[in-house]
Amino acid sequence: MCGRYASARKRQELLEEFEVGVDGTSMELAADYNVAPTKKVYAVLTRPEAPDGEKDGKKGEKGDGAQAAQPVRQLRVLKWGLVPSWAKDPSVGSRMINARVETLTEKPSFRKAFAQRRCLLPADGYYEWYRADKKTKHPYFIHPEDGGVMAMAGLYEFWKDRTRADDDPLKWLVTCTVITTSAEDHLGRIHDRMPVVIHRDQWADWLDPARTDTGEMLEMLESAPPSGLVAYPVSSEVNSVKNNGPHLLERETSGETALF
Repeated sequence: MCGRYASARKRQELLEEFEVGVDGTSMELAADYNVAPTKKVYAVLTRPEAPDGEKDGKKGEKGDGAQAAQPVRQLRVLKWGLVPSWAKDPSVGSRMINARVETLTEKPSFRKAFAQRRCLLPADGYYEWYRADKKTKHPYFIHPEDGGVMAMAGLYEFWKDRTRADDDPLKWLVTCTVITTSAEDHLGRIHDRMPVVIHRDQWADWLDPARTDTGEMLEMLESAPPSGLVAYPVSSEVNSVKNNGPHLLERETSGETALF
């Protein structure tokens, strides 16, 4: 699974890195070295641009056929933990932070989003815990070896709070989830799951809302080249979401010999 990650790049960096056409964000997120479920995160997606003042899932985001404008690549701020459009309570999102690639076309929570609402979740890397024994777990930071941005495959969804007025800015909630797959051999020693990494040459196809053939999209995920990720142990401070800062990414030598 992927339950924590680091995202410290500035908004302008991401706009340039992902060649974004529209900045659909309403805020600059602070560098976060311990991103946890339910936090706000950056996401890159392609869809018709909403009218002014309607960029974050408010009016104008009532459905994929609601606008005639051409899709454009956008940077958005979403909440991590997908809430299906049909959910009665948005609290279910805290349990849907990951979507397994093996069941994307089967689970009602993810099936429609997989066909129509795919996104990229930029990260500097993610954390995973190696269980040395029943009592001991040690965190590792897993990141691109070349220091580049890690584009995690994701899905996003819109949820409408029917108890709120149409002009209420909180009427629409836009959420996301990270798609996971079986870990590559060298990372599987730490944990058996990992996020799916989408390489730059596949960004456009992955984000294209016109590509609704889920079989084709599954083939893209299953035939993805090696992630280029490497890992090293870090401090157990990352265990608590209360801790944050670049020091969480510092290598810790204790316990390293056992795996690498």
